[in-house]
Amino acid sequence: MIAIAATQNKHKIEEMRAITEFFGFQIYSMKDAGFGQINVEEDGKTFEENSLKKAMEIHRVCGMITIADDSGLMVDALNGAPGVQSARFAGEDGNDGKNIEKLMELLGDLPWEERKAKFVTVIAMVFSEKTVLVAKGECKGHILYEKQGDKGFGYDPIFVPDGYKQSFGQLGTDVKNKISHRAKALQNLKILLEGMHE
Repeated sequence: MIAIAATQNKHKIEEMRAITEFFGFQIYSMKDAGFGQINVEEDGKTFEENSLKKAMEIHRVCGMITIADDSGLMVDALNGAPGVQSARFAGEDGNDGKNIEKLMELLGDLPWEERKAKFVTVIAMVFSEKTVLVAKGECKGHILYEKQGDKGFGYDPIFVPDGYKQSFGQLGTDVKNKISHRAKALQNLKILLEGMHE
């Protein structure tokens, strides 16, 4: 079965393929499936709302199984910010560097125990208007005082997952893909898919 991914991010698509191919799914980007780029406004207040909206709107356009995710960083000391605004935290023209800079300024020199945070991913898989799977994954950790490492993307260089001494920007994809929020969401999606196939 073919499923359309609501992303052009090759890394995300590879992760989705690794989990879903066992169930007979072939994941394609919208571009590779011949649909071009379909822009969906991510105006939801939660990761669940955004991922479901993306998957549902693209399903309505292409009429095929669709899979979408929404991810972000939630910092305890900032009442869960940047949250769904993670990619646009420093403004619409913001980038990874500006987003990190703003976050570090807001946290200042807060003590380590007050720098708790978590990455969150919610994946929605739409089979039809009535058949929808939603899976969530979290990775808890702390925010560093300065960037460490140049691997990964987004906030990876300033996030240290619990149980590790290195940031996601240092650990590399092999470790990150096993413990990350997206990896856990995909594992939870796998459980839901197994339930459908019983």
